[in-house]
Amino acid sequence: MHGETEYAYGMWVVAAFNIGIFLFFILSFLKPRGSEEWRGMGVVIAFLVALFSEMYGFPLTIYLLTGWLGDAYPVLQPFNHKLGHLWVVVFGGSTLAWAIVMGLSLVLMITGYLLLSKGWTQIHAARGGLVTDGIYAYVRHPQYTGLFFVIIGFLVQWPTLLTVLMAPVMLYAYVHLARVEERRAEAEFGEAYKEYVRNTPAFFPPTKQWLAFLSVKLPDVKEH
Repeated sequence: MHGETEYAYGMWVVAAFNIGIFLFFILSFLKPRGSEEWRGMGVVIAFLVALFSEMYGFPLTIYLLTGWLGDAYPVLQPFNHKLGHLWVVVFGGSTLAWAIVMGLSLVLMITGYLLLSKGWTQIHAARGGLVTDGIYAYVRHPQYTGLFFVIIGFLVQWPTLLTVLMAPVMLYAYVHLARVEERRAEAEFGEAYKEYVRNTPAFFPPTKQWLAFLSVKLPDVKEH
């Protein structure tokens, strides 16, 4: 590296720590119980490893972009960590662009966390029963919706060639998993679940219901 160029990578301990923290967080709400669920979680794990390896370890995407674009790459210090946020680079590399990108990413990830948490709370409280109220009154798979928000938040904050390619694979894996789960629920709960499916979207509610969807209060859980 040239003397005037800041190199803010090679922090593999930080990368491993972040992989562990986010994996623990996701596994707390989406615990795989069968082969289908483990396949989906395997893609999530690979996504997190690819993401944080580039974010703190080796910036493969930036190396490739600077190699392809050369002097046309629009920043003077491409290996400065702030300029590793490619959307920041696209929008001019300013502190304002960085704040907007980080703010949007944070909103998306917090939204995803809330959906994961609320969905898990209701499923855990139901103890195997059919859940159609609370957050499940708006979508059939709010936890997967939450995961989608977290992934989109990461792609806003730190897109890489690998994670951009892997994200659609992960989304497909969880859409497929949702369909598998619905077949099981239909076999267990019969017409009650079929009626629920007819009246409730899978992942995203109608536009006019979004505010209620995100702010829904969970029903009180009564101990028996």
